[in-house]
Amino acid sequence: MNAPESATPRDAPAESLAVESLAEWVGIPSVSSDPGHADDVRRSARWLADTMRRTGLPRAEVWETDGLPAVYGCRPAADPGAPVLLTYSHHDVHAADPSEWQVTAPFSPFRRDGRLYGRGASDAKGQVLAHLWALRDHLAERHAPAVTVKYLIEGEEEIGSVHLADVLSEHAEDLSADVVMVSDTMLWSLEEATVCTTVRGSVTATLTVRGAERDLHSGAVSGAAANAALELCRLVDLLSDAAGRITLPGFYDPVAAPGPELRGSLDGLPFELPTWLADTGTFRADGEAGFTATERLWTRPAVEVARLTAGRSGSPSLGLIPSVASADLLLRLVPEQRADQVAGQLRAWLTGHSRAGYAYDLDVSSTISDPYRTPADAPALAALTRAVGHAYGSPARPIGNGGAAPAAQLARACGAPVLFFGTGLPGDRWHGPDERVELQALRLGVRTLGALLRELPSALR
Repeated sequence: MNAPESATPRDAPAESLAVESLAEWVGIPSVSSDPGHADDVRRSARWLADTMRRTGLPRAEVWETDGLPAVYGCRPAADPGAPVLLTYSHHDVHAADPSEWQVTAPFSPFRRDGRLYGRGASDAKGQVLAHLWALRDHLAERHAPAVTVKYLIEGEEEIGSVHLADVLSEHAEDLSADVVMVSDTMLWSLEEATVCTTVRGSVTATLTVRGAERDLHSGAVSGAAANAALELCRLVDLLSDAAGRITLPGFYDPVAAPGPELRGSLDGLPFELPTWLADTGTFRADGEAGFTATERLWTRPAVEVARLTAGRSGSPSLGLIPSVASADLLLRLVPEQRADQVAGQLRAWLTGHSRAGYAYDLDVSSTISDPYRTPADAPALAALTRAVGHAYGSPARPIGNGGAAPAAQLARACGAPVLFFGTGLPGDRWHGPDERVELQALRLGVRTLGALLRELPSALR
């Protein structure tokens, strides 16, 4: 990392040391999808456990799984009857192609203009450390936290949390809590106080079409032979209609309109399309007709094609007709929808659109996740709303999060309501080149979480 800059004229040495600590962690390439980085994911887990101990957690452990390790930390409150807050996040990161990065290499953190660049700086190592920094400041004011704090930071989120269910089952007693906080979400902006109250679920699947036993020479059979790539494109096109609505049977039956509070919040949320396009690097806003961009992001389901594969990508096509084509599909779900039901609808849809002469295979991932909405009357939600308002100096309004998180799974396992608070921003380039975190977002996060630690005891009692 380059020499630390002063984030503000009154930047304290403690903040510079904290950012250097984040940079050190970001420098560990904990890419869970690459077996060649498995040892780096383990190194990341050990780094975090050590950092938890230095922050003041008497218990900080690396929990091994049949895959990659999670990290657990706990700091009991002085009062044995104090409420328990469990924070969930992850320390693994998405894969990165160094050739696409311009500001710095993915795992060579670089600080510039109030931002720290590097893979994982925002998603989600910065978010995790914001919690520890808030706890550090909280402990500086008192000998023990006002609530018992627990942390579960897994190492497989970027590959679908494949062993999270095992961790939740095996360590159920350690993970018992009165409220759970998922810290793998985004703020709306540095100026607008918002609280995420809902996240979409997801169903991921790979659709494979086979049209021949082997690749065919187009000069011999073109115009008469089955083409797996064309058949796949036909199916992908049929997934949504001209109005952008998904065509799965019964898909929209449980989808409800947003409640008046959320709709009012969305209508009043500052949103400038050119700014959003520039922040996200998107060429145009698209999707279901009749809804605004924010409604599409948070209150409507969506379907995406994450990858299309056909033919010989590593060499010239040589005039061949590919025998096999596949598409990785991602369906985003909203509350009231169930992931297992949508998976069944996808299978029924494929059966209804299959044609004789082709072979089809639909492989639905085992790591599908249900959407989740924080109960509106949860006292902890009111406490978080007040804490965000304290950090921003203005009342907070509800928003959603467009991605998926294992919130429903955590709620079922822990028997507790789930809150959402993260320090990411739409322009942080998650999963893309030159990922970055705004240091001001981390400051706001520390203030919010510190206020929450003070608010929760009275709220939950």
